[in-house]
Amino acid sequence: MTMTASTTGAQRIREFKMPDVGEGLTEAEILKWYVQPGDTVTDGQVICEVETAKAAVELPIPYDGVVHALHFDEGVTVDVGTAIIAVDTDPGAGPAPESAAPAVDATSAPAGVETDAEPQGRQAVLVGYGAAPASTKRRARKPQPGAPVGAQTGVPAQPEPVNAMVQAELNGRPAAAAPVAPIAPAPQAGRPLAKPPVRKLAKDLGIDLATIAPTGPGGIITREDVHAAAAPAPSVAAAPAPAAAAPAEVGVVDAAARERRVPVKGVRKATAQAMVNSAFTAPHVTEFITVDVTRTMKLVQQLKQDPDMAGLRVNPLLLVAKALLVAIKRHPEVNAAWDEANQEIVYKDYINLGIAAATPRGLIVPNIKDAGVKTLPQLAAELGELVSTAREGKTSPAAMSGGTVTITNVGVFGVDTGTPILNPGESAILAFGAVKLQPWVHKGQVKARQVTTLALSFDHRLIDGELGSKLLADVAAILEHPKRLITWG
Repeated sequence: MTMTASTTGAQRIREFKMPDVGEGLTEAEILKWYVQPGDTVTDGQVICEVETAKAAVELPIPYDGVVHALHFDEGVTVDVGTAIIAVDTDPGAGPAPESAAPAVDATSAPAGVETDAEPQGRQAVLVGYGAAPASTKRRARKPQPGAPVGAQTGVPAQPEPVNAMVQAELNGRPAAAAPVAPIAPAPQAGRPLAKPPVRKLAKDLGIDLATIAPTGPGGIITREDVHAAAAPAPSVAAAPAPAAAAPAEVGVVDAAARERRVPVKGVRKATAQAMVNSAFTAPHVTEFITVDVTRTMKLVQQLKQDPDMAGLRVNPLLLVAKALLVAIKRHPEVNAAWDEANQEIVYKDYINLGIAAATPRGLIVPNIKDAGVKTLPQLAAELGELVSTAREGKTSPAAMSGGTVTITNVGVFGVDTGTPILNPGESAILAFGAVKLQPWVHKGQVKARQVTTLALSFDHRLIDGELGSKLLADVAAILEHPKRLITWG
């Protein structure tokens, strides 16, 4: 993975910018720094972990040196292309020059502030190129009639001492000391200054930018300003009531004191938007089937003792995955996608099997590439690696793209089944419910058997009721008699 860096000074202090680590992503949150100022770094060393809308990703530094400065703290969301760390690439040359904090370029400078930086052309990022800086300077806004000077330029207006003294003499009283300018930011005239991601955040939270006091450089409204404006005002402790006051009403509780608000961002935000788009774009149909999986559970125990499966993760999900892959081979027209732009159905000769994984940062769906051609040991190895990587939060964006069908294992939570929502761009998703010992009619007698319920949701534009029913019935038939993995596979 190639990353670029900008340089300052005589190519000594190098600023590493937040790269686009996904498919056109615009921002990422810094989860954890692995280095601190003064630490020595080498080319390729991981310096931090960031979370995008798709996954948590570790960023390597592309050169050697000593960390000079970290420009952002953990938990801060940074736009792609913004410098996040400065590295002294020649620490033996004496004291390093001071590293400037990430500067706002001429195209985003606040009104009334001129920038002297010369255009440097396009600055490369990981994927594509950023916009070229403007070659012209912004002029200060013209003062609005009746508005104080500070409101137009961002500089607190200072009283004119001569005029104040003359006015005092006219009024027949000594001149008062010049008032001190307030520390709070002066109100801005016209459109509030904020970057597009901050404006979108304010719109999503229902916050009017004109009501926010900016704290960013040059009067720019930051994400923290928006979140602070959206947070409920802290409750002020009431003064002690007089002894004669009536007692407070019993049972009245301040609901806001027992609520907490967490901004929706990163993986959870992307998942929420994807699920909404999928639910209201693809016409979902869900079918259910309950099946006796006693023989499959016995096979799982046998495979755990098989030398060829030693060291591999063997569980019922593995055989459910294999059963779904065999069933799709019997009905290949299931493996398709809907191309809305071209009004075409795209049939795929490969199966990228997604496995929904719950992580501390939300639900993600990495997939096993070309799962349909893998042997059972290969499938077990990749399934184990996929789950472990997801739980550690190390799944890459590439591992979550290109899926064709998905399995969600709700049984691990003791749930019988559900109506899963399709992963965007996929044709079907299978929910695997909990396996429970239940009374079942087996060979004409009621016996205790291992039973589970499967639910298949599919896109009715691609899969009609007959095809979906055949696919689900085949998966159930394989799990009831797993020898069909050989005869049908």
